[in-house]
Amino acid sequence: MKLLLFSAISLVTLRSVAAQDSSQVSSPVTISGYLEAYYNHDFNSPGNHTAPGFLYNFNRTNEVNLNLAFMKVNYATRHVRANIALAAGTYMNANYSAEPGVLKNVYEANVGVKLSGKSNVWLDAGIMPSHIGFESAIGKDNWTLSRSLLAENSPYFEAGLKLGYTTKDEKLYLSAMYLNGWQRIERVDGNSTPGFGTQVTYKPTGKVTLNYSTFIGNDKPDSVRQMRYFHNAYSIFQLTNRLGIIAGFDFGSEQKMKGSGRYNTWYTPVLIACLSLSDKVRIAARGEYYQDKNGVIIGTGTPHGFRTFGYSINFDYLIVQNVMWRMEARSLNSRDAIFTRDDIARKQNFFLTTSVALSF
Repeated sequence: MKLLLFSAISLVTLRSVAAQDSSQVSSPVTISGYLEAYYNHDFNSPGNHTAPGFLYNFNRTNEVNLNLAFMKVNYATRHVRANIALAAGTYMNANYSAEPGVLKNVYEANVGVKLSGKSNVWLDAGIMPSHIGFESAIGKDNWTLSRSLLAENSPYFEAGLKLGYTTKDEKLYLSAMYLNGWQRIERVDGNSTPGFGTQVTYKPTGKVTLNYSTFIGNDKPDSVRQMRYFHNAYSIFQLTNRLGIIAGFDFGSEQKMKGSGRYNTWYTPVLIACLSLSDKVRIAARGEYYQDKNGVIIGTGTPHGFRTFGYSINFDYLIVQNVMWRMEARSLNSRDAIFTRDDIARKQNFFLTTSVALSF
C-alpha cells in the first residue's frame, strides 16, 4: 500500500515538474500584429481625396481610412530566423503600386542564417525593412505621427541579400546589401544593374545612436541608365530620461543622362525633438527642408523645382500599453506654388491628422 502511494505521489510530482519545464520552454514561433486607422484633414480640400504625391503615409485626405494593418509570423532559433508579414492599407497602396499581383501585400518576407558559431554574423535574404533612415512604416515606433519628407522620399523596404555583423557588446553594427533596386521587390524591366547598400550604426552609450547608410545603383532600364548615389546620416540623442533629439541629413546625386559626368543633386535636413510629459503623454516638434530643384525624386514642373520647408507638432497619448492615440498639425511651405486649392496654385499646404494604433 505504501509502495503504491509513493508511486502515485512520484508520478504526480514528475508530471508537475514536466509541466513546469514545458511552460518555461519558449516557442521559436511568435505572432504579432499592427493596425493604424487615421483621419487626415487637408485644408486645401483636394477633390480626389489624395494628399500631394510625395506623401505616402496617411495619403487619403478628409476621410477615415486605414494606413497600415499587418499580421506577422516570426521564427527564431540560435542559427535560423525568418519573418513573413502580409499587409493592407493606404500605405501599401501608395508604396507598393509598382509591384505586381500579390507582392503588393507582402510587407515583409525574409529568411536569415547565422554564419558563425562564435560571431554574430547573419546572412538574410528576401523582402526586408530598408536600411535607410530612422523612421519606419510602423507609426507607433516613430516620434512624430506623419513621416518626415526625408523618410517619405527614400526607401521604406528593399529586396535582396544582406550580410550583417554585430559586435559582442552590441555597440557597432555593420552591413552590406545586394539589392534589386531603389525600393523594389521586382527589378525594373530592362534593368540588369543591381543596387548596393551599406550601413554603419554605432551606439557608444545607451543614449546615443549614430548611423550612416548608403545606396548605389540605377533604377531605370539599361537603355537610359542613370547611376544614383545616396547618403543618409542621422544621430539620436537621449538628452534626459524624458527629452530626446534626432538630427538627420540626406544627400543624393544622379547622372543627368546615361554616361554623363554631370549630376542632379538633392538634399534634406530634419530635426525632431520629443518630450515625454509622463509615462502616457508626450509631445514632439519637427522642422525640415527638402530641396530637389531638378526633380530627381519629386518633380514639380516649376521654375525652382521642389524647395519646401515643413513644420509640425504632435501630441501622443498612450491609452493602454498597446494602444496609442495621436494628433498632429503640419505645415508645408514651398518656394513655388506647387499646391492647389480651389483650382488656384498655392505655396502652402496645411494638415491636421489624428490616428489610433493598436499593436499586439
